[in-house]
Amino acid sequence: MRSTLNRPTPEEMDLSGFRIFKHLTEDEVNRLNYDKTCSVYKKGSVIYREGSRLTGFYCITKGIVKVYKTGIDGKEQIIRFAKKGEIIAYRSLVSNELACTTAKVIDEAVLCHVPYQTLLYLVDNNSKFSLHMLQIVCKELKEANDYITDIAQKTVRERLAEVLILLKSNFELDENQTLQISLTREELANMVGTATESVIRLLSEFKQDKLIELQGRKIKFLDLQGLTKVANL
Repeated sequence: MRSTLNRPTPEEMDLSGFRIFKHLTEDEVNRLNYDKTCSVYKKGSVIYREGSRLTGFYCITKGIVKVYKTGIDGKEQIIRFAKKGEIIAYRSLVSNELACTTAKVIDEAVLCHVPYQTLLYLVDNNSKFSLHMLQIVCKELKEANDYITDIAQKTVRERLAEVLILLKSNFELDENQTLQISLTREELANMVGTATESVIRLLSEFKQDKLIELQGRKIKFLDLQGLTKVANL
């Protein structure tokens, strides 16, 4: 749910830093800013649910959002973690389908909702915007193809190592070489596509092999080269 206690700051409502909007004209930027609605979302808030009818897409200006699908048994399959500067809910909107994923806040976030009609206006009037949107969709398709290949050809150990490297690439490390996102073992398992028990066992093995160090939910990287070798990248 949205927070009623806090309102986004002007900086948190600023979309000028988003690459997808960098080629908009002054009139288009004015239209975007007039139509958008920005809100603060608490940790645990669900932005939209799988199967719902979307009315627009979302721009993340603060925080982290988990995007996932739910299996028949209710188990989550995490598609990705979206962060500041990224957009979500665009693919289902463009294809005029019900939402194919659920989006949930895992770190207090600010999201700006851009209505569907505004998206159509930008697509119709700005070819560079349309091309950038197409590139984002193609990138998502490539990631899906890579995941399917990994599931078919890599061991769980290799996939976990690859997921850790991917998280490092997306969220960077702090000065202590610790991953800048805190995930539960279940969430890691849902990214890898395996049981939580398997992730717990493999993380312990990585620790024994001095590839990583575990500090609760925090993961410190000790040997990135070794982890890359395990991931078979």
